[in-house]
Amino acid sequence: MKLYIYDHCPFCVKPRMIFGLKHIAVTDIVLLNDDVQTPTRMIGRKMVPILEQDGHFMGESMDIVAHVDAMDGKPLLTGPTRPEITAWMKEMHEPYLNLTLPRTAATPLPEFATTAARLYFIRNKEEMVGPFCQRLAESPALIARINAALPRLAGLIRSPGAVNGQLSTDDIHLFPFLRNLTLVAGIVWPAPVRAYATHMAQATGIPLLDSMAA
Repeated sequence: MKLYIYDHCPFCVKPRMIFGLKHIAVTDIVLLNDDVQTPTRMIGRKMVPILEQDGHFMGESMDIVAHVDAMDGKPLLTGPTRPEITAWMKEMHEPYLNLTLPRTAATPLPEFATTAARLYFIRNKEEMVGPFCQRLAESPALIARINAALPRLAGLIRSPGAVNGQLSTDDIHLFPFLRNLTLVAGIVWPAPVRAYATHMAQATGIPLLDSMAA
């Protein structure tokens, strides 16, 4: 099996997580961010992640997660979900995007291996959040919002190994969110949140991005 991804992409982290948690072999293939032709050939549009299996292609991150989780008849993501987790991420979505997208554009990740690929990302994401220089200038206030909200998330985490005490789709959504936030220097991580992110990185084999924090 092959999984076509961008390393920074939180939607791509989701299927990477289930492969890692279940110890199922997969080959990750990182596409250049401006490669429109490859994903369009596979699923008819420029979108990742894409799973290739036995000559067939599947898009949509959570469809891939559900497919892989069910493959061996022993699903892992059987725990309960809580609306509080979703609500926290929704509340933090705007500062999250405004902090992480400009920093992502400056990383040495393989999807940005060419200048054209990096500029493609910058152009498209600035259409979403506005000029990166302005968002970076707002970083102190945005970081303050995240820091003020993280203790509330800490109070929701029931175990480093699963936010609700048993692995669920809440973990598949929360870890990619936190992973991208590790790009942001100045965030103060409450111990339960840091322990959770660290454990999930180790359990899935998907490293955090602290080494590139700015």
